[in-house]
Amino acid sequence: QVQLVESGGGLVQAGGSLRLSCAASGRTFSMGWFRQAPGKEREFVASMRWSTGTINYADSVKGRFTISRDNAKNTVYLQMNNLKSEDTAIYYCAARTSALSPDFGAWGQGTQVTVSS
Repeated sequence: QVQLVESGGGLVQAGGSLRLSCAASGRTFSMGWFRQAPGKEREFVASMRWSTGTINYADSVKGRFTISRDNAKNTVYLQMNNLKSEDTAIYYCAARTSALSPDFGAWGQGTQVTVSS
């Protein structure tokens, strides 16, 4: 069973930057980031698919966030620049663990990102 371990969250002022990391323990087919703000539903942030190299971003983060991958470390990153107060949320890493299913079958524990205005 694939396990995901996230790191890199914290407190930052508006306009600042943070980089989140997510290390996977097994084979994955794509990975992504989601976030959940207080009182809101979990929402998609970004994803990367290994086979095609396809990258997708939520409109709210386009031009500010960048997802990338280190194959050797089996780790995916989320570089977050020009952070805004509305980016405050718990960020979750997720991975597709089956080539036969589009679902994200593995999830990390979440890491808190707080942006102060």
